[in-house]
Amino acid sequence: MIASEEVIENITYDELRIGQCAQLRRTLSRDDISAFALVSGDINPAHVDDEYAQGTRFHGVIAHGMWAGALISSLLGNEFPGPGTVYVEQSLKFMRPVHVGDTLTVTVCVRAKDDAQGHVRMDCQVLNQHGDPVVSGDAVVRAPTVKVSRPRATLPTLHLFDPEARTEAWLATLQGHPAVRCAVVHPCDEASLRGALDAADAGLIVPVLVAPRARLLALAAGLGLSLDGIEVVDTEHSHASATVAATMAARGEVGMLMKGSLHTDELMGAVLAERGLRTGRRMSHAFRFEVPAYPRPLLVTDAAINISPTLEDKADIVRNAIDLARALGVARPKVALLSAVETVTPRIASTLDAAALCKMADRGQIAHATLDGPLAFDNAISAEAARIKGIVSPVSGLADILVVPDLESGNMLAKQLEYLAGASASGVVLGAKVPIALTSRADPAIARKASAALAGVMARALQAAATTAATPSAG
Repeated sequence: MIASEEVIENITYDELRIGQCAQLRRTLSRDDISAFALVSGDINPAHVDDEYAQGTRFHGVIAHGMWAGALISSLLGNEFPGPGTVYVEQSLKFMRPVHVGDTLTVTVCVRAKDDAQGHVRMDCQVLNQHGDPVVSGDAVVRAPTVKVSRPRATLPTLHLFDPEARTEAWLATLQGHPAVRCAVVHPCDEASLRGALDAADAGLIVPVLVAPRARLLALAAGLGLSLDGIEVVDTEHSHASATVAATMAARGEVGMLMKGSLHTDELMGAVLAERGLRTGRRMSHAFRFEVPAYPRPLLVTDAAINISPTLEDKADIVRNAIDLARALGVARPKVALLSAVETVTPRIASTLDAAALCKMADRGQIAHATLDGPLAFDNAISAEAARIKGIVSPVSGLADILVVPDLESGNMLAKQLEYLAGASASGVVLGAKVPIALTSRADPAIARKASAALAGVMARALQAAATTAATPSAG
């Protein structure tokens, strides 16, 4: 026998009585508005453009009027009268706007029956959570004459995602924070120069462009970009740009570095050669991802710097990522140490490293975080996968940081998240005296801006920590 909630069943014409009513309730979400806009093609800015909608008399985005009409249709088609119902007429009067978070109660009541045609006239009313009428009208339907009871259809899950919107929302939270003075290293192509200027326009950095001046000015002129008011440090070539920028950072003249159009190895070589940038930590890279199917930002490390890290290297990689997560506001990040399996086995070195890192955390050698591993990727991301496999973990399904076994696996995971899962990415190099915003030539503009923001968050955290350490304690 099929449970009642799994069945859709109608009320026939003969069963309907004058005055008989049915109701449904639904709370409007932003995703409802987006889904309706996608399906209908109605992208009136009153529904989808926050900036425009704030300037209207509604003071914010509102639902499409026909969304409430669709709820009436849903009630008629699913429940009252239900399967077999055919729409004949529908009139609607729109009385109030519906905002995100409003809960609507839809009521339809039988007003009249036409035995000759089998038509039923319904009064329709939609009220908001305050009891105020939103929509009213009437519907005429041809009610079913034969009883229908069918298994309720299982529809595909609708995933609406805009990871770039999540990134933009995060960037908006940084407004008002002081911009960090940043040496932009050799921004001698369009993408890197525009990325630096976009970050400056967003108030994320105060750029110092370190590059051959003549080449930079010619590039800007050709692109129609103004460098007025922006400091330019003239260099001979990309190698010199990297060296000069690293020296500036070591002297404290800038709080962060940002990669331009030179190769990553060229920039990192100059950073490694500058002794004043060393901290005693192994340098490592961390991606910050907004993944559509994951509810929180996800850090992935190290997918760009350390090729085959040792246990000691991994300890620093973890410490660097923890520092970044805490700078981003996660007080005690959950760290998943990834491997191919979730059991410790001598045949897979990464499982031994994971177990050792967990013990280091137990002993206080790695602080301010909860570590677990080895964990396979599914167990790290999905609490349900961990439950099915009998894994009890404080990290499964809640991971803030994924630590990969080596650069190859990390790079593949990062590219898969970006190109197959639609994630929005940004990246930063950690462990030096200043953070380094690291971008790829293929990165979109928002990734460059977000990478600058990520490095800026870490730079401010480092500056705050240095100020605290330099302040003498009372007494």
